[in-house]
Amino acid sequence: MRLVTRVLVAGVLLVMLASAAEGQRRARSRPVATVAAPHVGGHVGYNFDVDEILLGAQLSYPISPRFDLYPSFDFYFIDAGSLWALNFDVKYRPRTRAGAFYVGGGINYSRLSRGGGSGSDTNLNAFAGLEGRRRRVWPYAEARLILGDGSSFQLAGGLSWRL
Repeated sequence: MRLVTRVLVAGVLLVMLASAAEGQRRARSRPVATVAAPHVGGHVGYNFDVDEILLGAQLSYPISPRFDLYPSFDFYFIDAGSLWALNFDVKYRPRTRAGAFYVGGGINYSRLSRGGGSGSDTNLNAFAGLEGRRRRVWPYAEARLILGDGSSFQLAGGLSWRL
């Protein structure tokens, strides 16, 4: 029994060390100046001012190695009526070791319909997030501040797939 346990522990350690070393080699050999492929994905989050869950989709379309066009759509699950928002943003990835951090900003257009009436609001966005950028599927988490008449703060996370 002791021998089996030792072999399993040694095997797990070897696998962990081998995959870490492989990941380090790939990260160093990857060219920094290449433009990534477009990504499309979905996210789920929570808006603290609306006090509701949101479900959305986004596209990340590279225009340079550090900048992406980043339109997105959010639908908020409010009790009465409907609330949705379109975001027209630009995402910037500053030089970091892993390239996982990003910031950005743009314009937010939101539309509320309730009780036969409706209204819209146009605001500014500011956001920051982290994304995994090593595989075909990129997980990410983001904080977004919507500034203006309908100011609010939301956190979201999701997955993007390379097109």
